[in-house]
Amino acid sequence: MSIESSSLGATSSVLDKYQIQNDTSSSKELGKNEFLNLLVAQLNNQNPLEPQENGEFIAQLAQFSTVEGVEKLNTSMESILSGYQSSQALQASSLVGRKVIVPTEKAVVDTSETFKASLVLPTSSSNVFVNVYDSSGALVNRVNLGEQAAGNVSFMWDGKNSSGELMPPGTYKFEAQAMYGNETKGLYTMLPANVDSVTLGQNGGELMLNLAGLGSVALSQVQVIGQ
Repeated sequence: MSIESSSLGATSSVLDKYQIQNDTSSSKELGKNEFLNLLVAQLNNQNPLEPQENGEFIAQLAQFSTVEGVEKLNTSMESILSGYQSSQALQASSLVGRKVIVPTEKAVVDTSETFKASLVLPTSSSNVFVNVYDSSGALVNRVNLGEQAAGNVSFMWDGKNSSGELMPPGTYKFEAQAMYGNETKGLYTMLPANVDSVTLGQNGGELMLNLAGLGSVALSQVQVIGQ
C-alpha cells in the first residue's frame, strides 16, 4: 500500500467514526475533540513527499477555532435560557391571586360592588356609551358617558339592570361604542381579571396568564398589574 493511500484510509476511518448522521437516524456531533483527532490523524498519515500546505493547515485550524466557538456559544445560550426560565417562574409565582387589566370585552363581575373599567377612545366623540350584556347575550343596561375627549376613558357599572334591579354575580360582556356624526364605531375595553394560575412558556416562549372565567392571555397583553 502506498503512503498516500494510507493517509486517505486513516482520514476516512476517522470521518466514518464521527459522521454527522448515520443511516439509523442516531447522530453524533463533530465537536472540537473529534475535529482535533481528525486533524492529528491527517497530519500523522500525510504523504511526507507532499506535505500539507501552510495555507491549508491554517484554514483547518481556523475551522477548529470556529467549532470551539460555536460550542461555547451554545453553552452560553443554554445558560441564558435557563436564567430566563427561572426568572419567568419567579415572576409567575408573584402574579397568582392578583388582579390585572387586560384588553378584553368580558369580565367576571361581583355585582355587590361597583365594577370599574376603562375604554380606549382614539379621537374625541360627541357620545360614548357602554352596553352591558349577561352570559346569555341579553342586554342588561347601558352606561352613558356622553361627550368624551380622546384617550383612556374610565367607566363604572353599579351591577344593576335598566330597571334598577341588582344582577347576580357572573360573567358579563361590555361593548363600548362611540358616535361620530351618524356613524357608530366600536372601541377597545380594558377590563379587570383575577389570575388563577400561570403557564410557563416552553423553550423560552412567553408566559401565559390563566384568568378566572376568561381563559389564557399572554403576559405582554397585560396593561396594569394590581394587588
